[in-house]
Amino acid sequence: MKKYKLLFCSLGLFFPGTGLNCLYLQGLRSFWGWAQMLSLIGGIAGWQILKESHLHSAPGWVLITFGFIAIEASWLTTIVFGLRPDEKWDAQFNPGLEPQKATRSGWLVVLTVIFSLVLGVGVMMTFLAIAFEQFFISQLQESRKLSQ
Repeated sequence: MKKYKLLFCSLGLFFPGTGLNCLYLQGLRSFWGWAQMLSLIGGIAGWQILKESHLHSAPGWVLITFGFIAIEASWLTTIVFGLRPDEKWDAQFNPGLEPQKATRSGWLVVLTVIFSLVLGVGVMMTFLAIAFEQFFISQLQESRKLSQ
């Protein structure tokens, strides 16, 4: 069965962290697909914990970090595999494919790569800004406790 680069990139862009793009390439035996899916579920649980604790839960921050990594990994694989030359794609995922049926990436693949890059950078910057803000707020609170 032929593996399409556009479908792989679309799954990575529109369903980040679910592991669907890895599961598409390797089937149900994909370790990274399942690892991403479990990390995303953990990240959702971490978000719930953080909402209930008003952003003051260490386990919540650990879990949400795993979810963040899963989402970013999905966009990163979209970029890496989307930029891979079609010949290498076919050699790895479509071995023995007839030359007339070879993969021909078009502008849609390039657009999925661009949007994955933009979303990945935007989400990463937002996550880091919030994480550092919360860290410095907690340091200020601890220093106030020590000074009293």
